[in-house]
Amino acid sequence: MQKTSNFTEVSTIRSAEASVPMVSVVITTKNEEKNIENCLRSIKNQVYKNIELIVVDNFSEDKTAEIAKRYTAKVYFKGNERSAQRNYGAKVASGEYILYLDADMILSPSLVDECVEKCEHNNEVALYVPERIVGEGFWIKVRDFERSFYTGTVVDAVRFIRIDVFKKVGGFDESLIGPEDWDFDRKIRQVGRTGIAIASLCHNEGRFSMERYLKKKVYYNVGIQKYLRKWGPTDSEIMKQIGGRYRLMDVFIEKGKWKKLVRHPLFTVAMYFLRLRVAVGYLRSAK
Repeated sequence: MQKTSNFTEVSTIRSAEASVPMVSVVITTKNEEKNIENCLRSIKNQVYKNIELIVVDNFSEDKTAEIAKRYTAKVYFKGNERSAQRNYGAKVASGEYILYLDADMILSPSLVDECVEKCEHNNEVALYVPERIVGEGFWIKVRDFERSFYTGTVVDAVRFIRIDVFKKVGGFDESLIGPEDWDFDRKIRQVGRTGIAIASLCHNEGRFSMERYLKKKVYYNVGIQKYLRKWGPTDSEIMKQIGGRYRLMDVFIEKGKWKKLVRHPLFTVAMYFLRLRVAVGYLRSAK
């Protein structure tokens, strides 16, 4: 009788495990040997265990792929931009959900568990994940302050998605570089309900470089012009995403967020300085 009881208990456990949705975590990489291990370790340390780990590497010239192979056998090579890498990751994924990450991101331990719980019980097809900017120096703190205003807005993008919905909208537009997240996000919202996770992830930007930061923003401006042509310059969402009023004012004061500006005057002034530097860079690149 004891053997029968043990067999029944084991069968129940296996049945319960089988009913837990698999989550495919797709990490896109390019010469990320300094960051990739922290990202992979945070995934292995998740409370939620039914996770498929996929790394899509853009032919790194350092030890990124070598490090990744210590954590998963599913290391693939694909270029040229991250949209193509993300789409390829979704193509080879076996999970019911996909969480896409950059290699310099670190997950809080309960994140995947919470995301599955919310989507399974709230009928949500995708979730925004709060993002904390970490690194060295004063401007990193300013970037973190700025990023805290964007979660769940049109300036943000969903990161945890039901994979059937991901495929239904065609994944990421590989012709866009920079605003592909915005483009993908709005396609997802057109087909289902989205929500916001409470658990966060950390985005490690290292030591802040003003020159590198502005160059990156200007580089993405070319993609923004393509995005604008795709949806139309009078599109209400685009007017928010690239328009001065929303990006410089409304996103920071809506839903009572203005109180945060008042509580942190130094960060507020520094943030507006950073936003204006970006705006000037865009104007110069457009000439």
